[in-house]
Amino acid sequence: MTEDQIVAFCDSLPGTTRSQPFGADIEVWKIGGKIFALMATGSGRVSVKCADPDYAEMLISVGRAGKAPYLPRGGWIAVTAHDLDDDEIAHRLRESYDTVRSRLPRRVQRGLG
Repeated sequence: MTEDQIVAFCDSLPGTTRSQPFGADIEVWKIGGKIFALMATGSGRVSVKCADPDYAEMLISVGRAGKAPYLPRGGWIAVTAHDLDDDEIAHRLRESYDTVRSRLPRRVQRGLG
């Protein structure tokens, strides 16, 4: 998946907002005010949250992902787009979105569509 495809995929998720709070070259996607994906333009790498922190650690230990820079442990990983196929990148982005969304208060979730 190219960076443009990652941007388009994240932008297409319901209730998603995109901003650049850390500078012009850092894209951040949020759902309900909470980050679910972060990408430094030109890096080819996107940081996402896994539903299971132990699974995230396993992905890091086997080399399928790296530690997400500047984000807390607890399930955050960084995946490189050219190392994974498009379906897996889409899965990681969707899982991150779903994980963060599911932890929002119900009233916030209802307002997202």
